[in-house]
Amino acid sequence: MMSIMHATLTDPLDVDTFAKPVQQRRFAAAMEQIASNRTPGALARVYISAAPRTMNSPKWDSWLTQITEELPAGVEILHYRNTVTNDRPYDWDSLVEQLDGLIVIGKQKRAGSRVYLLGPIARLELRSLIARKPVLLYGHNLGLIPVIDCKSQVLAPEDAPRLKLIAPKRWKEDSATLQAALHALTPGSGDTGTGQHASAVDHLAHPFAAPPQ
Repeated sequence: MMSIMHATLTDPLDVDTFAKPVQQRRFAAAMEQIASNRTPGALARVYISAAPRTMNSPKWDSWLTQITEELPAGVEILHYRNTVTNDRPYDWDSLVEQLDGLIVIGKQKRAGSRVYLLGPIARLELRSLIARKPVLLYGHNLGLIPVIDCKSQVLAPEDAPRLKLIAPKRWKEDSATLQAALHALTPGSGDTGTGQHASAVDHLAHPFAAPPQ
């Protein structure tokens, strides 16, 4: 009996994506629309959302280097330190309209873990762009992963909720969603896309409400 029960158990994280096929198709169509609308030769601006403890890590520069190498050539990378100054305070509402994409770096649950925690500010930054632009999670040992492919969960407290993102165990860097997101950040070539603008991805359009009691 024990062996039969063990055989029927499955690991819900042992997948290559948490998005449904229709959600992946909608995401790819939305990214294609973004790419087709980009002005020829225009470079994309991507903001890296990271907590102070992350930017103070001795690995910060190497993480920035890896992210830069995985993005299309010429993408302008912004983050708190090169965006916010004494003369230019943090104003996300103004900054977000200038961005073409977002990369979040969460606190890894433990070394090698696929679970990442985002603080209240990073959660709000993600929320503002998730249904409109490419939004990626940087996994320290996985590289860039579209947030659409991750499992999300809102965590207490209610007055300043955090967000937990779980990367799928069988994530592959050649996934169609990642290629679509990177294409949306590639300088425009003047080609016209055939995809139609998609509606917000179902399982991430409203991931920010309090979890059911």
